[in-house]
Amino acid sequence: MPSPEVLPGAGRDVLELARRDRAAATRTLEALPVERQVELVCETPVAQRAALLDLLPQPELVIPALPEAELCFTAKAVGLADAGPILEHASDEQIVACLDLDAWRESLPDRVALDAWLVAFGEAGSETLARAARALDPELLVLGLKSRVEVWLKPNDDDWVPPAGAHSLEGQFWFRALRDDDDLEEIEALLRSLFESDYWLYFRLLQGVIWELERETEEWARRWRAGRLQDLGFPEWDEAIRIYGYVRASKRAEIPPAEHVLDVEAWRLPVWLPRLPAHLDARFSLFRAFEKLTDEERRSAFYAFVALANKVAVADRLPLADAESIPAAIEKAASVTSRGLEFVAAGNGLDATDAVRRVSLERLFRVGASLDRAAPPPVASES
Repeated sequence: MPSPEVLPGAGRDVLELARRDRAAATRTLEALPVERQVELVCETPVAQRAALLDLLPQPELVIPALPEAELCFTAKAVGLADAGPILEHASDEQIVACLDLDAWRESLPDRVALDAWLVAFGEAGSETLARAARALDPELLVLGLKSRVEVWLKPNDDDWVPPAGAHSLEGQFWFRALRDDDDLEEIEALLRSLFESDYWLYFRLLQGVIWELERETEEWARRWRAGRLQDLGFPEWDEAIRIYGYVRASKRAEIPPAEHVLDVEAWRLPVWLPRLPAHLDARFSLFRAFEKLTDEERRSAFYAFVALANKVAVADRLPLADAESIPAAIEKAASVTSRGLEFVAAGNGLDATDAVRRVSLERLFRVGASLDRAAPPPVASES
């Protein structure tokens, strides 16, 4: 049984107990099922999660169960240079999501961030580094290598001499840094790990540096990433920005016919959000309207709202690897949608809950954005 000194569900109380009796805190966590330990980690502020993770009796069971984005937030809060013990236990899906969220700036790979993650995987051990390389898109790794090294494949020529400063791990592929001040420490660690454990991928990456065109490789890497982010509920920017489509004044109160607005299936959330933030309910009419829905309707409304908040995050170009971005997107989605809801409900003499049942949250957001001068300027007109 959990220690009576600890309030169930409060990670901060476990940490407080650990200051007095670390062994008791560990026993308290050990008594909880893995799902409850995951909940405690996710409900603890990111700055304090490392201390809580350090108390886990079996982190190898809890860390892979964290939602993908929460793992990314936690590693960044710890500092990538010190995140090795966390990344050692991360699943392949979490590893890929970390780079999808943090190693891109808009539609282009961020080579500096990619290098930082490779260093972090290397700090977790050569096995973790090789596993990360196998999980990531080879196109992304090729782009990372292209920004750091030039590569040559030894020809069948006994007189061939490697370029000055180049060196090789196996006598066939030779590489050297593009910049004189680059020691290639993490790149060499990556290549050595692959050479020893996955020669085919080692061969594939170095051949890619030699022969693959950068623009084409970027496009393929972008496509793979976009598909995965869509699976996590983050559409591409061109789709997300449609939520700001301008609704003409004469059409704002209209209710589209026969919309099945609450016919929304559950989907896997990349962040810990088992329920809508309770502290927002009293401030926004949208959440007050949700309270009067049936349980099934409220479940559908929850997923529809999270999907809308994700579109806000993407459309506003919020950094998806920042733990503050989703809460900011949730608050904006709730505020703007509530404004639209109040306008549509008043214009049709409806209770707000009935309006939520009849009008999609995305349309309500567009109406609210069209009314709200604080929202970004409209980018499209609705006929």
